[in-house]
Amino acid sequence: MKKRQFLGTAALAGWSATLALPARAAAAGDPTLLTVTGAIGNGNRGKLDPVRDQMMFKQKLSFDKAHAFDYAALTALPAITIQPTLEYDSKPHTLRGPLLLDVMKAAGARLNDNSKLVLRAIDGFAATVTVAQARAQRYIVATWLDGAPMALGGLGPLWAVYDADKVPEMAAKPVSDRFGLCPWGLYHIEAQA
Repeated sequence: MKKRQFLGTAALAGWSATLALPARAAAAGDPTLLTVTGAIGNGNRGKLDPVRDQMMFKQKLSFDKAHAFDYAALTALPAITIQPTLEYDSKPHTLRGPLLLDVMKAAGARLNDNSKLVLRAIDGFAATVTVAQARAQRYIVATWLDGAPMALGGLGPLWAVYDADKVPEMAAKPVSDRFGLCPWGLYHIEAQA
């Protein structure tokens, strides 16, 4: 096996092992999976760093403070389970994770029903939902799909999603039109008060 392939495989195995232990305590140095900025509390990290935050910098984001969540911090929040029919195979799938508004509360967000949440995916896609919409549709930040942590390169590791089958106006639409405001590969949320 080539050295680069071995190191890459070892790194992925270590990251996978981290994801397989959702109940463990967060350790210093765990990778950030979700960054929340905007109308939040004090945050737990400083301003955007153009080197460390390359993706956010290239997507022209800017902030003075943020709240960073690693996998352990997200999975420590109360989780709910939903079973929407997904557009990828038109079959119901089980998704699990904390409510989006619980994540925002943990970040110290100062929001009202008209506040907006800009949900950004790693590919640059951004969707905006109001707090009222996130509450009514019970958006979650899914960390698990069908009993396993979601992988980067699939729909994860995080997906802002709701059970469209239980929202009458969305359930009436074709399944391919139900998830336009549900970015998979979620990595950043901007809270706009």
